[in-house]
Amino acid sequence: MMRVVLRRGATAALSMALVLTLVASATPPEARAASAAELERDAKAALQSLYERQSSAKLLGSHARAILVFPTMLKAGFMFGGQIGEGVLLKSGRAAGFYNSVAASYGLQAGLQTFGYALFFMNDQALRQLDVTRGFEIGVGPSIVVVDEGIGRSLTTNTLTSDVYAFIFDQRGLMAGIGIQGSKITRIHK
Repeated sequence: MMRVVLRRGATAALSMALVLTLVASATPPEARAASAAELERDAKAALQSLYERQSSAKLLGSHARAILVFPTMLKAGFMFGGQIGEGVLLKSGRAAGFYNSVAASYGLQAGLQTFGYALFFMNDQALRQLDVTRGFEIGVGPSIVVVDEGIGRSLTTNTLTSDVYAFIFDQRGLMAGIGIQGSKITRIHK
């Protein structure tokens, strides 16, 4: 009988290889790189769907300088985890730029999940921050409020005081937790 002993570094490498294999084999077609036109269409459809379900999102959209929509993010993990997706910056309903969002994590996690998220940039300073940095990092820079049902019910034009509001939507799959904190958003060319 042969016994295999993996060192800590080998275990981490094996876990990461497993995650990458899982992501590559299970990535739904819509999460793979889309053309600019497809990505814009998907982002607008996702935003419209969000507006229909969340009146507070529609209120924010009417006051936002721009909205960055990631219609399909893919999150996978087994000890080591990662998430990735592409999005569109919409200004006055038109595509003004394309971005990707990536994040990595480590901890007790396992699973595969897709979701979407939208960032509502409420002022020019927050929007400038997106373009002047070499990768906008959520959790660094302008204040971001993740809108849940409780916050969503209390939003009015008088309570809009933050730089950026975030909505997470269309969660599907088997992953214990979800978030966008620690994500890095970088402008891409389509």
